[in-house]
Amino acid sequence: MTKPLVAILSGAGISTDSGIPDYRGPNGLWRRDPAAEKLVTYEYYMSDPEIRRRSWQMRRQSETLKAEPNAAHLAVAELERSGVPVRVITQNVDGLHQLAGMPTRKVLELHGTARAVVCTQCHARGPMEDALARVEAGEDDPPCLECGGVLKSATVMFGERLDPVVLGEAVAITKACQIFIAVGTSLQVQPAAGLAGIAADHGARLIIVNAEPTPYDDLADEVVREPIGTALPELLRTLRDADQADG
Repeated sequence: MTKPLVAILSGAGISTDSGIPDYRGPNGLWRRDPAAEKLVTYEYYMSDPEIRRRSWQMRRQSETLKAEPNAAHLAVAELERSGVPVRVITQNVDGLHQLAGMPTRKVLELHGTARAVVCTQCHARGPMEDALARVEAGEDDPPCLECGGVLKSATVMFGERLDPVVLGEAVAITKACQIFIAVGTSLQVQPAAGLAGIAADHGARLIIVNAEPTPYDDLADEVVREPIGTALPELLRTLRDADQADG
């Protein structure tokens, strides 16, 4: 008997227990400091060296690279290890699913990763830690070591399009899965939000785990409003037990 494929779309809410604030919630970064949005907007970043210098300082102070996976990330990795086919599609750039033990090839990062840098000219990539070490050493806007071009975080900035290959894979998984869980995402940012609708249209069981209502709640088979750190592990345990009973 074929095991059902579980697709998990994760947003900022899955990482708040790890100390990473969300962007759009009541205390989100964009609400507290609208000017911060400029620091991650491609057009401003590329045209203004001062914005780049401030961006590097923001990255230096960011909690993202110091964060550890929480119970929700660990539960996702545990489900995968139990033999259930799991694919993670994440809007997050923190790399915590992989740190929790999810195989990298089974995680699609729609918005890129904050753990790497990329050159905007020659597209060379390298670890964020190395670039931040250069900033610590006094380079306020470290250029690419390969070609001297402008370096940026390997995240998708405002004004940049998502990688079409990654998005295509996410759509394919969404169409193929039997269970689609949207967790910690407001389901307001397209095209990621639209995956919930695609899953429902293709007959998947749609489960939404989020503190606030989302535009897709009416399509969901189940909506969970409990805290993610306890609700998601419980939900995934139920799926695992059902899978083992069927097996």
